[in-house]
Amino acid sequence: MCFCIRVGKSMNYKLTLQYDGTKLNGWQKQGNTDNTIQGKLEAILEKMYGQYVEIHGSGRTDAGVHALGQVANFHVPEVSSGEKVKVYSNEEIKSTLNEYLSKDIRVLKVETVDERFHARLTAKAKTYEYRIDNGEIANVFQRKYVMREETPLNLEAMRQAAGCLIGTHDFKTFCANKKMKKSTVRTIYSIHIEEKEGIVSIKYNGNGFLYNMVRILTGTLIEVGRGKRKPEEMQEIINAQDRGAAGFTAPAQGLFLVEVEYN
Repeated sequence: MCFCIRVGKSMNYKLTLQYDGTKLNGWQKQGNTDNTIQGKLEAILEKMYGQYVEIHGSGRTDAGVHALGQVANFHVPEVSSGEKVKVYSNEEIKSTLNEYLSKDIRVLKVETVDERFHARLTAKAKTYEYRIDNGEIANVFQRKYVMREETPLNLEAMRQAAGCLIGTHDFKTFCANKKMKKSTVRTIYSIHIEEKEGIVSIKYNGNGFLYNMVRILTGTLIEVGRGKRKPEEMQEIINAQDRGAAGFTAPAQGLFLVEVEYN
């Protein structure tokens, strides 16, 4: 690290992170706790640069949700002519953050990016994965990272129902925010449902997801897998535009933000 005289445009840094959300209160900073990913990152950056630095995440993961490839960015503020500012290399930023972050959060990569890059606003697609332990005997080593489901799931019925979700739809039925005023239209590009050694994986790729959308979609698909709903009912559920028409909200611990895509 060095002190340099820097004038002109601010520097924009892109972070790729992973975190175990088990003991964290989600991504977004909150006034009543400092146990959030955004809050922890900003606190360290403020100490590094000697002033408040705002960090933007690609999305607000809830308490208990994990990330394999969350993306965030922050700008180092502009300085006046002749003013000295601390300048860190990308590797120094990564190592300093990892030194002071709790062990359940790791910065995997730091990159210098175009000033216009924004982790949320310029994202083109995201991939989420939901994991379900559907084996005969619960896997004790996976219990913090899966939803346990005792009923053997009909995966073929779930795949059939998932097919109805592909494409551009109004997903208001699958949004937990009843006061949502912005558009609830989203596009899902693919849903893949696979099983390996008793763990069922549902991967969703789309251009964006509403509040609790993936967890509500998953809960609805699980009800299809249990035989409580028919696959062909999915279109009616979408058309209902009513949260009450969909299934339960799957618990947070089974959800992972896998990847965020940009041009």
